[in-house]
Amino acid sequence: MIEVGIDSFVEVKPESMSSETSSGDSLEELLERIEYADKIGLDVFGIGEHHRKEFLDSANVVILSAAAARTKRIRLTSAVTVLSAADPVRVFQNFATLDLISKGRAEMVVGRGSFGEAFPLFGFSFEDYDKLFSEKIELLLAIRENETINWSGEFRPPLVNQSIYPRPIQDPLPIWVGVGGTPSSFVRAGVLGLPLMIAIIGGETGRFRPLVDLYREAGRKAGHSPEKLKVGIHSLGYVSETTEKAVEDYYPGYAEVFTRIGRERGWPPVTREKFDAQNGPEGAFLIGNPEEVAAKMQRHSEALGGISRFTFQMVSSGLQHEKLLHSIELIGTEVAPLIR
Repeated sequence: MIEVGIDSFVEVKPESMSSETSSGDSLEELLERIEYADKIGLDVFGIGEHHRKEFLDSANVVILSAAAARTKRIRLTSAVTVLSAADPVRVFQNFATLDLISKGRAEMVVGRGSFGEAFPLFGFSFEDYDKLFSEKIELLLAIRENETINWSGEFRPPLVNQSIYPRPIQDPLPIWVGVGGTPSSFVRAGVLGLPLMIAIIGGETGRFRPLVDLYREAGRKAGHSPEKLKVGIHSLGYVSETTEKAVEDYYPGYAEVFTRIGRERGWPPVTREKFDAQNGPEGAFLIGNPEEVAAKMQRHSEALGGISRFTFQMVSSGLQHEKLLHSIELIGTEVAPLIR
C-alpha cells in the first residue's frame, strides 16, 4: 500500500515578509492544514527546514510538536532535517520528544539540504557538505541504537560513556534519507538499510530507476531485507476538480518562485511550455484532477519498481489557504482511495 501525504515548506507570503502578525497567521493556517489532513485520513505530513527570510520552518520540530497536540493519527516528519549542519544529539532528542508528545507518530527525513545557508550559520563549511553528512548520520544511528555511547569523529567533540535522553516510544525511531540525484547518496542509504525519500522536482520520474536499483542492490548486498528498503517520492503536486483549474491555480505562483530561485542558481526563467511538459504523462509534476493524478502516481510507482510513500509538495506556489485545504480534501477523499 502506498502511503499518501503532504509536505510543506512554510512560505511567508511576499506581501507580509516583514509582518510578525502575518507570519503568525501563516503558521496558524499551516497547523489547520495539518489538522485537516489528519481528519481527512492522509498518512503523513512533513515540514521542511530552511534558514531564509521567505520561510518559517527553521525550527520544524517545534511546528510538528504543535501539530502533534492537534492531531490523532497522522505521522509527523521533517522534510528534511539538514543533518549536515545540525548536532545529531539534539536532533535525536528533539524527535524523541516529538515521538513522546505524538504518542509514537514521529519520523525524520535527514539530508544534506538543497540550500547552503545553514552551514555558515552553524559554523560549518559547505565544502565539507558530504563528509559532514556521513559522519553525522553515523552518530545519529549510533544514538538510535544505544542509550549510552562512546563515539569520536572529526566535526564534533567526542562522546565518552554518554547516555542520551529521552528515548522515543518507537524502537527504532523511523529515519529516512532524503536524496536528490547523487548515486553515492542512494548507495549509502542502501548500505545503511534506511528507507529512501527521493525529491523529484523536475524531469522524468523514470530516470531515477537506475538509482533506485542501485539503492536496492546496495541494500541487498549489505544484508538488509527488501521490506526495510522502502522508497518514497516527494514531488510538486496539486489537485482540483479539473486539470485546467489545477494548472490555473498552481502555475502563476510556481513560475514566480522557481524563476526567483533560478536567478540564484543560474537556471533559465520558467516558461509555460516547460511547465506543461513537466506536467505531461512522463513528467514529474502531479497537477490535475483526482483521477489523472492517481493514475500518474501509479505510473510513477511502476516506473520505480514500486514505492511505499508519495508526498505532495503544494506550497511552492503562493496558493491561498482555502485552496490548499480543498486540495488536501480531494487528495484524502478521492486520490488516496484510488491509490489504495
